[in-house]
Amino acid sequence: MMAEMEDCEGVIATERYGSQESWKYLLKDRRMKRQKEEMDGRLAGNSISGVFKSVFLPQGYPESVSEDYLQYQLWDTVQAFSSSLSGTLATQASLRGVGVGNQEATVAAATITWLLRDGTGMLGRILFAWLKGNKLDSEAKKWRLFADILNDVAMFMEIAAPHFPPFFILIVCIAGIFKSIVGVAGGATRAALTVHQARRNNMADISAKDGSQETLVNLAGLLLSLVLIPLVTDNPLLTFILFFLFTVLHLFANYKAVRSVVMETLNEARLSIVLHRFLLNGQVLSPVEANQREPVFLSLGRTVPIKMGVRLGDIVQDPGELQLALKNNSKPYLIGIKNASVCVCLGSDASVHDEIMAACQALCLRNVLLNDSSLGEGLKQLADTKDPWELVSQSHKMIDHIFYTFLKELDQAKWRTDRTLLDWNEWRVEWRKKRS
Repeated sequence: MMAEMEDCEGVIATERYGSQESWKYLLKDRRMKRQKEEMDGRLAGNSISGVFKSVFLPQGYPESVSEDYLQYQLWDTVQAFSSSLSGTLATQASLRGVGVGNQEATVAAATITWLLRDGTGMLGRILFAWLKGNKLDSEAKKWRLFADILNDVAMFMEIAAPHFPPFFILIVCIAGIFKSIVGVAGGATRAALTVHQARRNNMADISAKDGSQETLVNLAGLLLSLVLIPLVTDNPLLTFILFFLFTVLHLFANYKAVRSVVMETLNEARLSIVLHRFLLNGQVLSPVEANQREPVFLSLGRTVPIKMGVRLGDIVQDPGELQLALKNNSKPYLIGIKNASVCVCLGSDASVHDEIMAACQALCLRNVLLNDSSLGEGLKQLADTKDPWELVSQSHKMIDHIFYTFLKELDQAKWRTDRTLLDWNEWRVEWRKKRS
């Protein structure tokens, strides 16, 4: 075998590094030579670009990350750069407010101001994580954008604070609370997006390279800040003008960044969009189409809340209501309409598909209760039912009829149905089945 290989000449082996570099081994005059192959008419793996990719992009890029990774990171870089410049203006204003450059200011007064700001911020961080921590996974886009808007509000308050000396401490403390909320919401949603971007269980690598990208951007912002600081010193008007321009760029880049994210996992908003289209014409939107329609701002409008994973007592108060909840229902969950809310009580043996089914049924009931004008034929029939328990009973029949077709279409449209981002609480209940 060895003699035959030595007698033949040409390519004897090839190798590649991801999709970036390809090499071939040539045998000529009984000597083996390694040579880089051409890709699209050019030599693959330019040394400068190769080094840049290895330093700032995850190993195995682009195969090791989601398809939306590059677009998101580009817009995230723009927003980080503009935020860095705005932060410089805010820091300068804060330092001036605590007395830097003022001979009458004391170190003790400045220290107390800084400690009060940091202390209120710490309390705000704990309180926000307690109240909203469980929402940050299911609504990562909304809270990511909210965090950046709140960060701009906090920096504006810091810039404005020195112009209101009697209220300086109060303003910077409120700004500190806002920034602590930004830290929690921004960090947690960034982690959720990292889970989405990771395609080879490489979340740590993606997070590390994101940190490198952000450090590079902050370094560029620092160099530009050295030019800006002499210009804005003792010039409040220019400070506010530049802050306004940087804020507009920051918010625009953030909006484009979260809009570029295409999550294949269903949360309440994406499931509602996909289900609504399916009920209208039997078609299931792809993840790209549904994500483009998903709202990215926190809603304050009127709606019917859906509470998933509630206690049994939140749905039924007596054995008679339990029997009503079990009418036409052999599923591992109970559903009811209480206090203008749709409540779902999940059984301990419910699967992920059962969770999706329960959420679909709850969304249908919410649309009926809201008198949605664009209801499909199935929901229009439900809308004629006035009694809440009869409405729930009829909705069980409807969901039994459509769900498994809907689930099959979800799989074909490349939605992930093995896990969800639905906001379930932790209550799980076992109940006695309806007596025959």
